[in-house]
Amino acid sequence: MILDHIAQADTYANLHSGLAAACTFLRRNDLADLPDDRYDLDGDRVYAMVSRQATRPKTDAKLEVHRRYIDLHYVVAGREGIGWRSLSDCVTPEAPFDKERDVQLFHDIPDTWVVLQPEHFAVVYPQDAHAPLVGTGDVHKVVIKIACQQ
Repeated sequence: MILDHIAQADTYANLHSGLAAACTFLRRNDLADLPDDRYDLDGDRVYAMVSRQATRPKTDAKLEVHRRYIDLHYVVAGREGIGWRSLSDCVTPEAPFDKERDVQLFHDIPDTWVVLQPEHFAVVYPQDAHAPLVGTGDVHKVVIKIACQQ
C-alpha cells in the first residue's frame, strides 16, 4: 500500500504505466464538479469511478481484495478511513473469490488504519486487503482501477 499527497504522485508513475494516466485524471481542474460516474482513461485497462458516498463505522467495514486491478483511492472532499491487512494474513474468507466481480471479502480485522484527507491517495495492490469507506459523514472520492497486466 502506498499513501501520499497528489503533489507527490509522479514519484510512483514508474511503478506501473497506468499510474501516469491516473495522476493526470486526478489533476483535472474540474474533478470536483464531475458527476458520479465511470470515466474510461484507457478502456477497461484504466478507468475512474467518481462517487459521493456515506462512510460507515469500523465495525461495518469488510476487508476486500482484487486480483485483476490495482486500486487508487483519492479523496476530493471529506475524509475516508481505510483499514489494511496483508492478504497473506487473511485466513477467514467470507466467500470464495468472485472472478467476475474481481473481489473477495474477508471476516478478518484490519491491522492498520489510515485516514485520507482531500488531495491524498492510497494505492492498494492485490496483496493488500483493504476496508474502504470508513468514517463519519460523506466522502467525495475517486477510485481508479488499474489493470495489473501492463
